[in-house]
Amino acid sequence: MRYPVLLPNIFNYPFTYESDDKLKVGDYVIVPFGKSKITGVVWDEFEKNNKKKFKIKRIKQKLKISALKKDTIKFLNWFSQYNLIPKGMALKLLLLSSNAIEKFPDEKFKDFKVEFKDHLFEFSLEQKKSLKLMNRFKDKFRVHVLQGITGSGKTIVYFEALKNLIRNGLQGLILLPEIGLTSQFEQKFFEFFGFKAAVWHSGITKKKKEIIWSGVNEGKIKVIIGARSSLFLPFKKLGLIIVDEEHDQSYKQDEGIIYNARDMAIVRASFENIPINLITAVPSIETYENIKKGKYSISKLNKRYQDAALPNYEIINLNEAKLKKQTWLSKEIIKKAHYHLEKKDQVLFFLNRRGFSPHALCNKCFNSYHCPNCSINLVYHKKKNILLCHYCGFKSSLNRDCSKDGKCDFIFSGPGVERIFEEVKKNFPNKSIEIFSSDTMNKKNSSDKLNKIVNNEVEILVGTQLISKGFHFPNLNCIIVVDIDLSTQGHDLRAAEKSLQLYHQLSGRAGRTGKPATVYFQTYSKNTKMITEITNSNPDIFLDRELEIRKKNKLPPYERFISLILSGENEQKLEKDAFYFKTFLEDKLRAKVLGPVNAPIFRLKRKFRVRLLIRGTKSLKLQHSVSELISKYKFSSGIKLTVDVDPINFN
Repeated sequence: MRYPVLLPNIFNYPFTYESDDKLKVGDYVIVPFGKSKITGVVWDEFEKNNKKKFKIKRIKQKLKISALKKDTIKFLNWFSQYNLIPKGMALKLLLLSSNAIEKFPDEKFKDFKVEFKDHLFEFSLEQKKSLKLMNRFKDKFRVHVLQGITGSGKTIVYFEALKNLIRNGLQGLILLPEIGLTSQFEQKFFEFFGFKAAVWHSGITKKKKEIIWSGVNEGKIKVIIGARSSLFLPFKKLGLIIVDEEHDQSYKQDEGIIYNARDMAIVRASFENIPINLITAVPSIETYENIKKGKYSISKLNKRYQDAALPNYEIINLNEAKLKKQTWLSKEIIKKAHYHLEKKDQVLFFLNRRGFSPHALCNKCFNSYHCPNCSINLVYHKKKNILLCHYCGFKSSLNRDCSKDGKCDFIFSGPGVERIFEEVKKNFPNKSIEIFSSDTMNKKNSSDKLNKIVNNEVEILVGTQLISKGFHFPNLNCIIVVDIDLSTQGHDLRAAEKSLQLYHQLSGRAGRTGKPATVYFQTYSKNTKMITEITNSNPDIFLDRELEIRKKNKLPPYERFISLILSGENEQKLEKDAFYFKTFLEDKLRAKVLGPVNAPIFRLKRKFRVRLLIRGTKSLKLQHSVSELISKYKFSSGIKLTVDVDPINFN
């Protein structure tokens, strides 16, 4: 008998194989492919008729694994169409290094055994109401948004909703935007439930991944706490998906297979016909529009846990408080920090920039140091004493010959967190200070650091935006935003939305246990109205106005954007190809094609980049048309096309 088998490769169709065994859709099989053997899945449709006649090969064996569910296959087919990627590459996201994992003995799953902990927890009236709304359609698809100010107890509410489903033998998936969040979150989960969830992200070992993959597929593991990729695990009886910090831009996978994990989670829930909860302090503009249209239900937590007050805001005008040369902290801000430290408050200096300095310049030859592979500056990291490219990872030493005389004499322009750390250390020499960024917190000892911060053994933190993402620091009652002006520059469609979400999240780290807290903004800007708007306790006002601007200018979420990035090593050939490609698309596509223009980061990883932008109606027809046209167009050798549906940034 003949069977269609999809392989985890760049093919958009399954291959036909033969077998004497009776197989069904979703069965995992080993098949010959070229000179090797490969794992595939019996798919739900045959390849399109091919005029060439091929000898049909035989399936080698059926693997002893529970079959992939038809709903999951439908989701992967849809995922492929929506994001304009081959079906085989969608399947590759589900498999583990292109393999399916056979069953493990039960003892391998003993760490994840479900044993509920008895605890008395008093829910507020707001929390009870939210829980009731969450449970309204507990076994059918619906999208519910739980919006709550930071510290209002959102996590406890969705934990309780999840508890009921696990009791009924179903599985749950909790998506988090950052790997760095998992260790503190894992602890919180264990304290509430009394058993361990399985944690899934790129940092866990291959062996552990195999155990988790098998446990999820066989229904032995009930809860996954994971980053984006956990969405593609082969759940046996998925009952609920939770997307924490749904507004977070980190849910967008922007390399390799490009997709938005939040949006794809909603679609997976619809194919599985299960509920999904989106958790946020400030909804993304897309989520907010769906709430307004009535597509998503919403409940709000407007009070903090145990009625803790929100922090106060103070603006330090740097035009009046003059800064000394090569310093970034005003005398007034140092005075404020001393005041809080005397009260045993933890203090955070916030600057959303990694490293020591974003610009390294020679004082003699005035040469500025750029990445040889990318059209951006190298960032100086003092701790490692290197110049580093944050895009391709290129490293370079400071030991450079100067074109004028001898060695280069470096001066550094602008601050990063390492530079602020040095200045803080000078002003507070006897205090315990830690840098909190992706450079320091994605290490093996990061959970020890977190415990020290929670226990107030660290008195001062110097952090990037990573610190704004869901951490609970009970003693943090003073936040100093070193320079708000740095964070709001740039030509980004979502700049205002990102600032609103960032500063709401950031200020929510302060005053969580009831003590008075203050967020201080250092700024040269005379437009303090902007700061007042983005820190307003009711973000809906800001979001309503943002939606009006988007609607007026026909921007997402009212139109669909598809970004097409052409890259190649030959600049002239690339530009020529981009113009030909645009003409080809414009003649046949019922949508507006903008560009081509050089990408803001024109050269990345040794390749020049040119962008086109398709603007059209929000319908899968647009993807179908674009997909069909791309398949018919032949690019010059060395030119690569990358497709980004619903782009978040335009770098």
